[in-house]
Amino acid sequence: MFRSFFPEPRIFFPSALLWTVFAMVLWSVAGEQLAQVLSLGPAIAIQPTELDPEPFFSEEKVWLYQYIIMAGYLFCVPWYFYKRTQWFWWSVVGSVTIIEVVYFNVQIGAWLNDWYGGFYNMIQQALTEPNSVSGEDFFGQIWTVAYVLVPNITVLVLNAFFTAHYLFRWRRAMNAYYLAHWPVLREVEGASQRIQEDTQRFARIVEGLAITFVGSIMTLIVFLPLLFDLSQNITELPIFGPVEGSLVWVALISAAFGTVLLALVGIKLPGLEFENQKVEAAYRKELVYGEDHIERSQPLTLRELWFNMQANYFRLYRHYLYFNIARYAYLQGANFIPLIAMGPSILTGALTLGLFQQISNAFGQVEDSFKFLASSWTTIIDLISVYKRLRWFESNVPRDAAAAYDFNDEVYLNSGMAGATA
Repeated sequence: MFRSFFPEPRIFFPSALLWTVFAMVLWSVAGEQLAQVLSLGPAIAIQPTELDPEPFFSEEKVWLYQYIIMAGYLFCVPWYFYKRTQWFWWSVVGSVTIIEVVYFNVQIGAWLNDWYGGFYNMIQQALTEPNSVSGEDFFGQIWTVAYVLVPNITVLVLNAFFTAHYLFRWRRAMNAYYLAHWPVLREVEGASQRIQEDTQRFARIVEGLAITFVGSIMTLIVFLPLLFDLSQNITELPIFGPVEGSLVWVALISAAFGTVLLALVGIKLPGLEFENQKVEAAYRKELVYGEDHIERSQPLTLRELWFNMQANYFRLYRHYLYFNIARYAYLQGANFIPLIAMGPSILTGALTLGLFQQISNAFGQVEDSFKFLASSWTTIIDLISVYKRLRWFESNVPRDAAAAYDFNDEVYLNSGMAGATA
């Protein structure tokens, strides 16, 4: 699954994590000193003015973004020389590119959160004091956010296009790897489904979850300090009274509760999904045989296979019934948690409309990141079942077998001759 696309996965992924930690430590220890030598901020940053004393594209932000880009692509350099496969530009450079775009999208979210404060305070002023806000100021704010969002939308569309190609390349690598061992794997139950369907599902689910997970981590890095600072405006929490960084704790406890709840309630689902694919494969295989052999796909045989599949589906539906009760109850209830937490501050008039919007948005970003597992649990269940099937499928490949990385690979092209000889 990973070996076919990524170089030395057991080294690649831990090294990526260690490099990230190293880059963060280097930033905190020597970021300012490096900026004096390397930063492009003085040349391309927007300088502060009386009308805009804190521009979005300041020298500090330019250096931060430059450092993130440099750190990401410098990680690719050793892999180019150490273990460069034909998928290097997609698996290594492509992965870094996708993560970089996710990070910058989070930064846009942080900028928007700051913009909400001033914009909604302007709305509150306009509603309470008619004609106190000019059309120039109001529509000027709208144009400001448009200048930022239009390029961001363009980048996200291009990134989605790139990611689609990235996933197809990964699927292609997995197909070449498995088909190189087709003489052995063809005897495995549901072999065609594993190669044609499960490789596509695995690449799509893993990439989607990975992007969401990385986005959640980056969102926490950016928004946790913001939410902690905004929590100073919350005078007290119901029952508990004043709490330092109150909303951070509320978001953490809420997300932890939901994650544990859904993990416990849905603990049986991955195994049931795995069994479900097995009975589906048996039914489909018999139908395929019946296309070419008249003695196959007899009524009694198909009836038995159908009832086996039906029994597994009905068992799966029963388990999903109580899982969905817990899931939807938690997700709906979580929407009211920030309102309850801010209740005393709202009732005492301690918050302006702009501040309320800032806090609500920052809380939502942090809580959504904390409850990544809870929100993605059904997708994770699907991934676990696909992973189990592919691991079981891969177990039939000899451990010392040569790996094929593409359809033009010599290992793949020679595999047909090996099968014919056998």
